[in-house]
Amino acid sequence: MNAFEPASAARRNFLRKSALASGGLVLGFYLNGATNAAEQVAKPSAAPGAEFRPSAFIRIGRDGIVTLISKQPEIGQGIKTSLPAVIAEELEVSWKDVRIVQGDLDPAYGRQSAGGSTSTPTNYDEFRRLGATARAMLIDAAAQTWKVPAAECFAADSAVHHRPSKRKLGYGQLVDKAATLPVPEAKTVALKDPKDFKLLGKRISGVDNHAVVTGKPLFGIDTKLPGMLYAVYEKSPVFGGKVKRANLDAIKALPGVKDAFVIEGTDDLRGLLPGVAILADSTWAAFSARKQLQVEWDEGRFADQSWAGFVSQAKALAKKPGTTQLRKDGDVNAALAGAAKTVEADYTYPFISHASFEPQNCTAWFRDGALELWAPTQNPAAGQDLVAATLGLPKEKIVLHITRSGGGFGRRLSADYIVEAAAIAQRVGAPVKLTWSREDDLRHDHFRAGGFHFLRGGTDARGKLIAWHNHFVTFANPVTRDGKTTLQTGSGGSLSGDEFPGRWVDNCLLEQTAIECGVPMGPWRAPGSNVFAWVFHSFIDELAHAAGRDPLEFRLEILGDKAIVSGTGERGVPYDVSRMRRVLLDVADKAGWGRKKFPKGQGQGIAFHFSHRGYIAQVAEVTVGKDGSLKLDRVVVSTDIGAQIVNLSGAENQVEGSIVDGLGTLMFPEINIERGRVVQGNFNDYPLIRISDAPAKIEVHFVKTDYPVTGLGEPAFPPLAPAVCNAIFAAIGKRVRQLPLSRTDLRWG
Repeated sequence: MNAFEPASAARRNFLRKSALASGGLVLGFYLNGATNAAEQVAKPSAAPGAEFRPSAFIRIGRDGIVTLISKQPEIGQGIKTSLPAVIAEELEVSWKDVRIVQGDLDPAYGRQSAGGSTSTPTNYDEFRRLGATARAMLIDAAAQTWKVPAAECFAADSAVHHRPSKRKLGYGQLVDKAATLPVPEAKTVALKDPKDFKLLGKRISGVDNHAVVTGKPLFGIDTKLPGMLYAVYEKSPVFGGKVKRANLDAIKALPGVKDAFVIEGTDDLRGLLPGVAILADSTWAAFSARKQLQVEWDEGRFADQSWAGFVSQAKALAKKPGTTQLRKDGDVNAALAGAAKTVEADYTYPFISHASFEPQNCTAWFRDGALELWAPTQNPAAGQDLVAATLGLPKEKIVLHITRSGGGFGRRLSADYIVEAAAIAQRVGAPVKLTWSREDDLRHDHFRAGGFHFLRGGTDARGKLIAWHNHFVTFANPVTRDGKTTLQTGSGGSLSGDEFPGRWVDNCLLEQTAIECGVPMGPWRAPGSNVFAWVFHSFIDELAHAAGRDPLEFRLEILGDKAIVSGTGERGVPYDVSRMRRVLLDVADKAGWGRKKFPKGQGQGIAFHFSHRGYIAQVAEVTVGKDGSLKLDRVVVSTDIGAQIVNLSGAENQVEGSIVDGLGTLMFPEINIERGRVVQGNFNDYPLIRISDAPAKIEVHFVKTDYPVTGLGEPAFPPLAPAVCNAIFAAIGKRVRQLPLSRTDLRWG
């Protein structure tokens, strides 16, 4: 178990205490949206061993060890390795001399979150500058020590070298002198030419890999504190239900149980919901007692909702105009009436869970009016904010330690489990670890929004796309703002008028209608894009085949030859057509598109998608057995995420993981709602992908361009589902218009 330390020796004080104890050079800067972080490199103190203000990303000890702070949450995406490597590259420190420490929530670090594939693009330039600044100071320190011009010196392998004399001084020997020097102007610090990179672009093993595979205590669920109690929290099976009464006295009398009480909670479907807390001297005792808990619930107004009911509502709404018009170009009805070929199709996908392997958990300790939290979170600031607002605590009284997360996929951007632990701890004079069961995790998730797309499209006599109509029926939760109740669409349930091919078709109508529901929704890997790509590129494929066109040629014609297609509206984002054409042509070439003959039962499909700054195209090859069995034989991926791959092994892992995750999400998961309740409860009825289902071969190709560096945790996910479904059509002539894939009979005939 993990011996995480209380506040008096918390990690947020690690740098200060260790620097004062051992001496060293500490260099840090504030990161915030208002000012360029590279211009905020803090002035070093003249006192050897003292730290700069008020927190640091780099500490160089007299022993030559370089400690780098990883400020972003690590959820398996490898950011704890890749971002510090950016500093290390410019610092010219040997990777063997680097130690990485997870930073806690601290305003000095700026934005700390793992979501939207933003960690790399928002920090890459600043972290390079920070490493280069520290390197420049160390070179100056060595030059002054030797009384030679700095131009005669260079840094390499954790040391500064003097070219003429071939002398060298290790970084540890220079920290006292460097700490007395002024920080150079940012514009005077030279960054390395990427062709000289020794670390970036290479394969770097994850810094926690050994600890993970040997079972070391890294994750939130490993947290252990002296005198800790173990908690479970029972919520209404119907979202938003409230406790009427519970057999608390009987529960308190059970072995190992220390207390049981009702928490009134709030009406926020993504916040502190009402429930019953049980505290015990072990997780086993708490879970055992919960089995005997009897609660009478006021189930509220969502108790009659069901997925079948939502389907009926959506079909009825599809016959009416959308309540919101997202885009209207030309005259769709007239274009469809005059089209040579028209296609109509309805696409449906369910709510799904994040199903991260580590269930939600948080450890909380309330004492002396302050709260200390240990949580596997993707968005620690949101957790702090929710706790402060719900419990009425000042934010400065809430300390949050970021632990490694056993999977996130967007689920841990929410903070309901954090505020639950905090509310329980506020009633108890001891540290409390709240652990969700797998059933809690599946039935009280913040789900990916389900959706219904009612599509019409048309092509002219030459087979060109001339009309596109999508009526998107989605879901929304009631929320209170300024004392009024309004509907807010779920994360990923809001369609942009710019969504491809919206800006490319002369006659285009995009509409949206929301169904009110009590199902809490939240970000799910590549929000929106994870299903929009499947819907749109599957329907584009339908139109291509109806027009007798090659699917690749058809897509290239839609894209056209413009360099940039401008964004429109509030959410508009420029679309670089040249980048997408490049990866599309590259993946077609690498996959041998059009150069292979496939027998019946085998086929090839293609798709692309732009999301989270990344341009990705994929080709999938499948075999469909006569019995309907599916095997993904090969996936070829071409990706353009800018000028630099930070960690090649991490980047390959992200793409390969996206392919496997995308396939599993296509094939299996769905959340069914009956009587306001989630039907599924564990992996026996919510299956995940197994090794036997995984693709036989994944080929990853990076197209290097001169554009800014971006992230890769999400953009490779969306194109997989349409590429596979298009390949299924090529193999057996059946269209997949409903998710999961298990809902479609793939048997021949």
